Amino acid sequence: MSLTTEVQDTKLSFRRFKDGDTKVKRWQDSIFQASWSHKCPTYIQSTPPCQGSCPSGEDIRGYLNIVRGIEKPPMGADGKPVMPWQEYAWRRLTEANPLPAVMGRVCPAPCETGCNRNQVEDHVGINSVEHFLGEYAIQNNLQFKKPEKLTGKKVAVIGGGPAGLSAAYQLALKGHAVTIFDEHEFLGGMMRYGIPGYRTPRDVLDAEIQRILNLGVVARTKTRIGTDVTLAQLREDFDAVFLGLGAQAGRSLPIEGDKNATDAPNVVTATAFLKAFNDGRLRHVGKRVVVVGGGDTSMDVATVARRLGHITDAKPTDWEGAIAGKMAQDVADVSARQGAEVVLTSVFTTDKMLASKHEIEHAQAEGIEIMGGWMPVGVVKGADGRATALKVAQCEAKMAGGKLEIKQIAGSEKDLPADLIVSAIGQAVDFTGLEEFDNGKGGLTADRNYQVQNKPGVFAGGDVIRPHLLTTAIGHGAIAADGIDQYLAGHEVGRRPKIDVHTFDLMRKYVEKGVGFEEIKEPIRGTSESKGAVHNFENRSDRYVIPHDELFLGHFQYTPRNKRIITHLTKEEALGNFEERLDPLDEKQAIAEAKRCMSCGLCFECDNCVVYCPQTAVYKVKKTEATTGRYVATDYDKCIGCHICHDVCPTGYIQMGLGE
Repeated sequence: MSLTTEVQDTKLSFRRFKDGDTKVKRWQDSIFQASWSHKCPTYIQSTPPCQGSCPSGEDIRGYLNIVRGIEKPPMGADGKPVMPWQEYAWRRLTEANPLPAVMGRVCPAPCETGCNRNQVEDHVGINSVEHFLGEYAIQNNLQFKKPEKLTGKKVAVIGGGPAGLSAAYQLALKGHAVTIFDEHEFLGGMMRYGIPGYRTPRDVLDAEIQRILNLGVVARTKTRIGTDVTLAQLREDFDAVFLGLGAQAGRSLPIEGDKNATDAPNVVTATAFLKAFNDGRLRHVGKRVVVVGGGDTSMDVATVARRLGHITDAKPTDWEGAIAGKMAQDVADVSARQGAEVVLTSVFTTDKMLASKHEIEHAQAEGIEIMGGWMPVGVVKGADGRATALKVAQCEAKMAGGKLEIKQIAGSEKDLPADLIVSAIGQAVDFTGLEEFDNGKGGLTADRNYQVQNKPGVFAGGDVIRPHLLTTAIGHGAIAADGIDQYLAGHEVGRRPKIDVHTFDLMRKYVEKGVGFEEIKEPIRGTSESKGAVHNFENRSDRYVIPHDELFLGHFQYTPRNKRIITHLTKEEALGNFEERLDPLDEKQAIAEAKRCMSCGLCFECDNCVVYCPQTAVYKVKKTEATTGRYVATDYDKCIGCHICHDVCPTGYIQMGLGE
C-alpha cells in the first residue's frame, strides 16, 4: 500500500511574449477609433469556464472566494459574522448541489478541465475543496433552512437517485410538499446501487440524503410506479410529477449476428453486477473475469471483481447463485478467496477511454489488465450453456457525426477465457408501467425546462433524458424544479438562459451589507449620481463565458496544486479491501487551494488597477458601500482612457467599452 499526493513538476506554460513575436501592437490603435470609444472602463461580471463546464451549474468561483477569504459572511447586529465561513461557502455551494460530499468524491470534475488556470500550470482542485466543504457540513451537522411559507401544492418525484433528490430538494425549498417514490429499499439510485462503497461511503451518502428528507420530504421506498401505484393515482393525488427514473437496466453485449450470444447465465450487465454487490448478495466471482466497457462504470466493475476474488472450491452454481442472490452466506464466509484475474476490454485505446484517468491508473495498479482497441465479436459456450470465453477482435473506433463508428480488423480474433463476463457499455431505461413516456429511442422527449413533450405538469431529468454524469442529473433536477414551480404558480414556463448556472448576485451582497437602492423613476443613462443601480456594472453571466485570453495571466505565479492523499493498492492488497481510498484536504490546504483560483470574470481585490492607474482615476470604494464585486470604482472626470487598468486586471473584470 502506498500513499501519495501525486507530486507534480509542471512548469509555467504561459508567456506574454512568445518566440517569433516581432510585430509591435500599438494600444492607441484600439483606443482612437472613429465610430466608438474604448476610453471608459466598465465592470463586467462573466461566467468562469469552470462553472460553464459544471453540469449542475455550481457557483464555483463564489464558494472558492469565500474559502479564500475574499467574500465574507454577512455580519449580525452584534458586529460578528452570522455563521462560520465554512458554512457560508457550503450554503453557496448547495444552492446548486445538495450532495457535495458525494460529488466531491466521485464527480470526474469537468469543471477542472475547463479551468483557465490550466493555461498557467495546473487546474484548481475544485473537486477537493467541494469534498472538504461536504465533510465539514456532515461533521458539524449542518442542515438546510426550511422555507418560511408553504404553497399547499404537492409534487410526486419518481426515482430517488441524484435527479430525483435534487428536484425534491429544490422543490421543498420553494415550499412545495414532495413525496419521493422509489422501488428500492433505500434512496440514492446509482450513487448507492451503481457505485461501490469505497467510492461513496454509505454513511456519507445517508447523511446527505437525510438532510434533504429533513426538509419535510417524504420517501416511499419499495414502491414501483405502474405496479404498486398507478400513474392515474399520482395524477389525481399530486399537482405535478417529476420523472427521475434513471437508467438502471444494463445493455447486453453488442454482438452482431448471434441473438443468443448473451443468454448464458454467467454473462451479466454491469448494473446487475453492481446492484448485487451493493445489496450484499455478491460475495465472490469466478477466477477469470472479463469486463467490456471503458467508462467509469466498467472500472467500478473491474475493481470490485478484483477485490471480491474467487473461492477455491467453487461449485458450478456457486457464483451464479451469488448474482441471483441465492448463495448460502456460510459458503462465502468459509471459502478461501484468491485474487480474480480481471481483464477489461474497450473499443477505444487507453488514452481515449471515457473513464477518469485516475480510475484507469487505480485499476492498472491493482493488477487489472486493460486491453484498449478490442471489440467483442462472440461468446464461446460450453456444453452446459455457460460461457467459457469472450471472443474479441482488434478494432478502430472513432466518433463521426455524433455516432460511434467501429471498424473490425480482420484476422485479429482471439478468445479471452472467462468464468464471468460483464457488459458495462451503458444503461437503458425500464419503462414498465410507464410506457406512455417512451419515445421509442430508449428515453423520453423533453424541452429545455425538462417538461415532457405534450404532458403538462410532467417533468423529467437525469439518465431518463440522457445517460451522463451524476452531477448532470443534479442539474436536470434543479432546472426541472424551477419549471415545476412556475407551472404550479400558473405561469407559462419561461425560457432558460443561454448559460444556465447559479451566478454570483451582487445585489444580494448589497442587501446583506444593508446598502439599499432607490426606486428608478427615470432612465439612468449611465449617470454615476443615481442610487438606483450600480454604476457602470453589467452582469453578463447568463450569456458570456470569459476565456483565458481576456485575463492578465502574467499576474499569476507557479503554485503547486494541493492534492488529496490517495491510497494506492497493489494487486495483493486490493483483495478484500473495501476501505475508502481518498482523504479530504485539511482546512489549511483547502484555503491554499482556493487561493489558486483566478476568480475569472469577477474582481478578487488585487489592487492592480488602483496601483497602476496613472491618473488615480481608479479608486477603492469606501468601506460603508464596498462589497465583493464592487471593491473599486472609476472617477470618470480623471480617466483619460489609457486602458492600463484593463491590461493589468488579472480576472478580466475590467473591460473597456463605455457600456457597450
